[in-house]
Amino acid sequence: MVWFLSYHHYQFIKIYMTMKSLQGKKIALVTENGFEEVELTSPKQALEEAGAEVDIVSPQKSKVKAWDHDHWSIELKVDKHINDVEEKNYDALVLPGGVLNPDKLRTNEKVVAFVKDFLESGKPVAAICHGPQTLIETGLLEGRTVTSYPAIKTDLINAGADWVDREVVVDNRLVTSRSPKDLEAFIEKMIEEISEGVHAPAPAH
Repeated sequence: MVWFLSYHHYQFIKIYMTMKSLQGKKIALVTENGFEEVELTSPKQALEEAGAEVDIVSPQKSKVKAWDHDHWSIELKVDKHINDVEEKNYDALVLPGGVLNPDKLRTNEKVVAFVKDFLESGKPVAAICHGPQTLIETGLLEGRTVTSYPAIKTDLINAGADWVDREVVVDNRLVTSRSPKDLEAFIEKMIEEISEGVHAPAPAH
């Protein structure tokens, strides 16, 4: 019975009951060392449980190390190096947060170009907590409605975004959330957007 299931299993069952299958979809999950563990592992597991293939993409060559609240945590295998991937080979992009992770990603030209290609393509992009910091570097947030961890609110507004304080925001295939406490809503909307496919591309800048 449902009340005997763990929170995450209940979450997955809810997704299965309300969302389309992601069978055949391929997702790029881009990260550096210092990602917030649950912001990567929970979306990754949900996507895989829904039938998607997920590649961890990174400037790191073999492994990436997680951050869990206030300490280093698990290591995960890197599936693809950022130099070896193209937007055309994926159906969606996911950017987990963590304070250290996006600070490194946003200074990597290959990462920024990869993320920019997704925004211009109209494919789903999902970013949580500090994850939207990397989106700033694309120059494509002008007029987009987003949310994030409050500490980067001003950065997003300065990039031209309309920042709102909600658990999840969807703006033409761009899904954003504030923090791990919003993961259930974030995952649900992320899977919904990926199942629907491509919308009209964002205008190029």
